[in-house]
Amino acid sequence: MPYTTKQIVAIGWLCAAILGSAACAPKRIPPMTVTDLMEDRVTLDGVLMKCNEHPAKMRNDSDCLNARIAIERLAKDVDPAIEAKRNAEFERSREQLRLAQDKVRREQETKTKVDAYNLPLVPVDSLPPAGGAPESAQLKP
Repeated sequence: MPYTTKQIVAIGWLCAAILGSAACAPKRIPPMTVTDLMEDRVTLDGVLMKCNEHPAKMRNDSDCLNARIAIERLAKDVDPAIEAKRNAEFERSREQLRLAQDKVRREQETKTKVDAYNLPLVPVDSLPPAGGAPESAQLKP
């Protein structure tokens, strides 16, 4: 059975559409390796952020797993000298903060204490009469 020109054109368009859709399919991106993530901290942070915010939207769990492994390895690779310096800096800043807080606390305590020697003086004339005695009986300076 011979094909008509319309059928040949229709089959051609169908084949072109099938080939076009197959060629336009996105390439599958392989998961990043642990060493790649350890070398590129920005990508590591981005993958971890996506994993923590939207775990259901991640394309695969291997990226999240590799990112967590990379974080663990980076945490283990800390130089002891750098860690000691960081701890010393932390202790120094903590001590400065403690001293500042103590100073503020002492200032607040001194404000709330009442010093009997520095109380304001009240003139005797403004005091009410004591014990119901007439004003003429009271001494006036």
